[in-house]
Amino acid sequence: MNYCEIRFKAKLCNVVFARGAAASFLLERNLQLSAINEIKTIVSEAVTNAIVHGYLESEEEMVILSLELNNNNLIIKVIDNGVGIVDIEKAKTPLFSTKEFEERAGLGFTIMDIFSDKLEIISKPNEGTTIIASKNLEEDVI
Repeated sequence: MNYCEIRFKAKLCNVVFARGAAASFLLERNLQLSAINEIKTIVSEAVTNAIVHGYLESEEEMVILSLELNNNNLIIKVIDNGVGIVDIEKAKTPLFSTKEFEERAGLGFTIMDIFSDKLEIISKPNEGTTIIASKNLEEDVI
């Protein structure tokens, strides 16, 4: 089992850092490029959602990214202590966005769900959100 946890400011520039950290964590696994890109996309979407929707782009808050690798099972967690989600099922609806007047696709949860084997969203209004994405990497090794 291997584990890492990273805390960083809720700045959009840190999305790139989070993606790179996730890819670096998995380097020794010798994964196919497509699997690495899927993992980076899950991380990117979850971290972006935390910053844009959870913290409403308040750059003073912190996002936590944890990665746990147990045999071939990867668990990705992204945690914020932001505004939370009132209606998780509605938030998971394709094209829904709390930023309807901005150029947001509203596909973050849909994309995370497609690229993971299991996606769990835990959220309470005014307490924050935890995204947990699981992915089995057994078939993705070169």
